[in-house]
Parts: sequence; structure tokens; C-alpha cells
Amino acid sequence: MSSPQGLACPRLPAPPARLAEAALFLDLDGVLAPLAPTPDAVGPEPRRTRTLTQLTQALGGRVAVVSGRTLAEIDRIVDGAASAASGVHGLERRRADGALSARAPAPSVRTAVAAFEDFAQNRPGVIVEDKGLSAGLHFRQAPNEAAAALTLATALADQTGLTLQPGSMVLELKTPGADKGVAVAAFMTEPPFNGATPVMVGDDLTDEAGFRAAEALGGFGVLVGPERPTAARYRLENVEAVLDWLGALASSAAEEKEARA
Repeated sequence: MSSPQGLACPRLPAPPARLAEAALFLDLDGVLAPLAPTPDAVGPEPRRTRTLTQLTQALGGRVAVVSGRTLAEIDRIVDGAASAASGVHGLERRRADGALSARAPAPSVRTAVAAFEDFAQNRPGVIVEDKGLSAGLHFRQAPNEAAAALTLATALADQTGLTLQPGSMVLELKTPGADKGVAVAAFMTEPPFNGATPVMVGDDLTDEAGFRAAEALGGFGVLVGPERPTAARYRLENVEAVLDWLGALASSAAEEKEARA
């Protein structure tokens, strides 16, 4: 088990197989979908869609996808199976009832996009992602550019006041003011999430704020992937293990719901 300060012990246990009154907050890439060479290489997958649909029904709607992707990309990849969702690291959010809220984009995001595009121009494999509220610089296909990308992104963050958000082979400069923890906390004040036990499932450094928020609200985080220092209390090995666990949760929640009926 890890401490709230993020000091990890050598092994984190698997999360409980049964959870009463859970509210699930699920990252997308690396959690519900395998990491891919490029952002647009990830698409809908029948098992993922089916599992999310069953889980949402069994938990009375207490399931939200909380991702660095935009809401439009979340909807495309999960094939519309998540009514509640937060995109761009908490900067845009759709409540379970469909109501939308979003921060206004910082004007300097345009500066970051232009600088990233200049950087990528003569570097094969480097990809720029313009999310409106943020600018992403992906170098999964050009890992030798990592140091130069970090130097550029750090300088731009200092210059523009944008928030530097490191991820898995990506650096993102985003409009300040929110993160995944802010999104989790906001969902937990609203139906159908309020009063439930929050569980944040994520794989990346961007998910640590979500882990901490879940823990502070009486729940816990689940790290997906290799062991590392984390605020999560439990761990699952990979996307396949996540889908297996979510499927088991959906089944147990449905059984409990039927027994109470």
C-alpha cells in the first residue's frame, strides 16, 4: 500500500473484487485502451463499450471517463458509452445529466501550438496535438527528442504561464486552473456520484491528482502498469486486467441490485 504522500511500497495489491456504492473515474489511454503510437490510432472496441455500458447501468450511472483527451475524442473512442466525462485534464467536463462546462482557453495556447509545430517540422515522428485548451507534443515515435522537447516545453511554460503537464511520451501545455483531481471532486458534489466511494483508475503522472482527490474523499486510487511512487492504494497490471476487473464489478453490482429489488 502507498501513503497519501505518494511513497510506494514494493508491491501494491489488486483492488477489491466487490465494492459497495462505488463511483468510478476511469482514465482512457493506458487504462481502458492500450497506448498507441499516435493519438488517432485508438478507436472504439466492442468489449470496452460493452463493459462501460454494463458497469454504468449496474452502478446507477456512477461512472465517468476522466482523460487528457477532449470530450469529442472520449466519445469517439468509447463509442458514446460514457455520459459523464471530463476532458483535457479537467478543463472541460460533462455532467451525468449532460450539462457541459469548460474553462476559457488561455490565449497563449496558440503560442504553444505554433512553437510545437515549428519544433516538429524537421523532426520525423514528433506529433503536435491542438486541443484548443492545451497543446500536446508527442514523441513516442521519436524518443531521442525527449530532452529537447522538455527544454522547449519548460521554456514555453515559463514564458506563457501555461501549466506544463508531463505524460507518457508527451508534454502538454494547458490552460491553468484544473486537473483530474478537480474534476473528480466536482463530480462527487453532483448526482449520481455524491455520497458514493470514489475510485480513480489511472496509469500516468496526470492521474496522481485524481488518486489524491479520491483518497481525500474517502476512496482510493488504482494504478495501472508497472510499480512506481504513487498516491494510489492498489494496482492492476494492464488494460486487460482493468477490463476484467470492471467486468467483475459490473456483475457483482448487478447481483446486489437484483437482490435488493
